[in-house]
Amino acid sequence: MPDLESQQHVLNACREHDVKFIRLWFTDILGMLKSAAITVEELEHALADGITFDGASIEGFARTDEADMRIMPDPATFQLLPWRPRERAVARMFCDIVTANGQPFEGDPRYILKQQIARATAAGFTCYVSPEIEFFYFKDQNGTEPLDSGGYFDLTPLDSGSDLRRETVLTLEDMGIPVALSHHEASPSQHEIDLRYTDSLTMADSIMTYRLIVKEVAMRHGVYATFMPKPRTDYNGSGLHLQISLFRGEENVFAADAAAASGLSKTGEQFMAGLLRHAPELMLVTNQWVNSYRRVVPGFEAPTHATWSTRNHADLLRVPAHQADRPETARIEYRVPDAACNPYLVFAATLAAGLAGIEGAYTLPAPLDRDIRELTADEVAARGITMLPSSLGEAIAAFEPSQLMRNTIGEHIAQSLITNKRQEWSLYRTEVSAYELRRYLSTL
Repeated sequence: MPDLESQQHVLNACREHDVKFIRLWFTDILGMLKSAAITVEELEHALADGITFDGASIEGFARTDEADMRIMPDPATFQLLPWRPRERAVARMFCDIVTANGQPFEGDPRYILKQQIARATAAGFTCYVSPEIEFFYFKDQNGTEPLDSGGYFDLTPLDSGSDLRRETVLTLEDMGIPVALSHHEASPSQHEIDLRYTDSLTMADSIMTYRLIVKEVAMRHGVYATFMPKPRTDYNGSGLHLQISLFRGEENVFAADAAAASGLSKTGEQFMAGLLRHAPELMLVTNQWVNSYRRVVPGFEAPTHATWSTRNHADLLRVPAHQADRPETARIEYRVPDAACNPYLVFAATLAAGLAGIEGAYTLPAPLDRDIRELTADEVAARGITMLPSSLGEAIAAFEPSQLMRNTIGEHIAQSLITNKRQEWSLYRTEVSAYELRRYLSTL
């Protein structure tokens, strides 16, 4: 429950900015943004007691016999929605989900992340994240016709999305979400906006806001934006590359002296080793859709094996170069998550795997100094390199027995996610695809 000072701050902000409506945001287990709107007259009650809703109607939340839940607004996330009218304005707050008796709900992804943050805090760590989030603009939602034929870092006239990106960046900053970089990506009509480092909970909220803003701006200009991991066979997919670092107070614990072969401290290497070892178990969370596995294939700068290096953009983990006199910039890049994930669960799972590496003093294997496609199957086996799941079915099989993941996201979400993804995989396997019709119908 928010304190009285926080409540009063939000109430004062509403009066100052002529706010009439407040949207209360939260996500289901799949990371789909949910919203309920209240008027400012109901705000004081909502801040104190929450708003009751039917949890049984939300994916992965509750059974019919335990449906009543409450959404509790988090005053720290209050922001005006700049694309709505300034008169009788609209604001938003992210919410936590509690049960009817006021206890945190075990199926709330935001609560799951908060638990892992508390675990890291108890160990003296704060996790900071900067995501590189890719997406496509298409002419409409019924097809994949691109807006441009641009490539990596191209400028106008090839990049017709420049104005869309500009407006998106300005809107993000209006909502207190600082942007580090924006540019055209490698594929036609593919774009990337990188958010500036912040703590993992704030960043998860920011990613949910980011995805909505990208779509809102595109819609206002009569085009369609999508975070689908792989909308076209011939294009690179859209990733959510995570730049991650751990701090203890003001000290970046990933920083090492220049002599370290990895460029990281022992703690940083152990964190990486945890991600390498547990990555297959995480992929039902980091890559949760059937389409996610169209992206993680050879030849498209996406990882297929649990490998790391300092330069290869097709490895699972990369250690970006950083200046020795700026230890605060030491970090790792985790490249397997895609842009359509649930960021709360991804951050929780990633942090849990990294902490497992630190707590278990995992040993970081040697870097892969060449393209995995250049190795024979025997060489891959001799190096002990693990292949990542290549389908949703394989991801389910890797996730289901994982005690780490069950301990991290809880039995409630774990079972709900398995049930949901088994159903998705079953439906996909029985679907006759356009490829099969093109390949077989005229000859068989």
